[in-house]
Amino acid sequence: MRLKRLRRRRVSLRARLTLTYGGLFFVAGLLLLGVTYVLFDQQLAQRGGQKYLALTQTDKSGAKTTVTRSLPAAPGPNDRLMSADMERYLKEERDKLHDAAATSLVTQGGLSLLAVGGLAVGFGWLIAGRVLAPLNKVTDTARRIANAPAADHNLHERIALVGPDDEVKELADTFDTMVERLDRSFDGQRRFVANASHELRTPLTLGRALVEVAMHRKAASPDVVQLGETLLEINSRHERLIGGLLLLARSENEITDRAPVDLADVVGHVAAQTAREAGQAEITIREEPGEALTSGDALLLERLVQNLVENGIRHNSGPGGWVEVGSRTRAGQVELTVSNSGPAVPPYEIPALFEPFHRFDSDRLVTAKGAGLGLSIVRSIVGAHSGRIAASPRPGGGLVVTVTLPACPADARDDVRPDRQVEIIRT
Repeated sequence: MRLKRLRRRRVSLRARLTLTYGGLFFVAGLLLLGVTYVLFDQQLAQRGGQKYLALTQTDKSGAKTTVTRSLPAAPGPNDRLMSADMERYLKEERDKLHDAAATSLVTQGGLSLLAVGGLAVGFGWLIAGRVLAPLNKVTDTARRIANAPAADHNLHERIALVGPDDEVKELADTFDTMVERLDRSFDGQRRFVANASHELRTPLTLGRALVEVAMHRKAASPDVVQLGETLLEINSRHERLIGGLLLLARSENEITDRAPVDLADVVGHVAAQTAREAGQAEITIREEPGEALTSGDALLLERLVQNLVENGIRHNSGPGGWVEVGSRTRAGQVELTVSNSGPAVPPYEIPALFEPFHRFDSDRLVTAKGAGLGLSIVRSIVGAHSGRIAASPRPGGGLVVTVTLPACPADARDDVRPDRQVEIIRT
């Protein structure tokens, strides 16, 4: 947890570049200021170490004046060395000049360095932002692709960076090439599954027709009828499997043509459809259909709810069990919750339940009612509708699945009739 916080607080590359520019500028400025001060001090010391002579000059009128000049001028016959008071006075004046000049150089030079350094840091921040802007575009595109609900969503996006042919553009072009290859690979996989499923439907339909003809002949023996029933059950399971693969391939594509859908209506409709199967298994279905307007494909959303309810019925605790399904709108989002009684599910098993052909009870008999695609189809449908799905084990056994979908936009709510009533059917 602490490591995650440290990663979140890390300094950005733009800030590091700005600090580097600013630090180098301040170091260079301090060096320049120090060298200037040393040179100034040496020059002043050299001038202060010179000897001075007091020269007495007499003009034509006989008036005498005293002037000073530095050695090595040779004193003349009328020259005399200056007095000790004059030497002390000149030394004091020289020291004052040195202190004033040094203070002015250090103080004003330091303030100027700070002002110019601040401007340099500001310009460094702007320049670093301009230089890193293409890299930020690459990062934003990669983040959108990585945060897509499904692995193959948003693969149609490209960076298409325009600019000089430098290292950043080479990186962006390489990333675009990689994403394009991934997009073609996923698209080819979906087309293969859909085409193979369509091709397999024809022989299965033909085989079912031949078995039914053989079973209903007058000369058919009881063994042939029994064999025909077994073959029809196997054939029916294969048809469900192929139908599930087709639906899975379809649901993996993001929904572009959306329409308003009230999940309350879907809950009531699915409860009515599954009432017979629940009655045969002596399972009670409880509904709480609250208004939950979302947008998407109505058939896929109906299949989502149906798969969750059928999963709760088939993986229940037997006679006396129950399945509860409800919908509601909460915090600007639509929630669908399906919970059921049943055997305890270990938390580590839950992620694998949404994988294709995985069953918690390891039931892979050919007579099984399911094809092992129910929850994987649910996950794909949720991803195609830009939603989220979460599952957790019930304390008393069974599973609780919560689906969160975006609420229907306000401008599309007029397409839904407000006077519709939800028919609740209980078993």
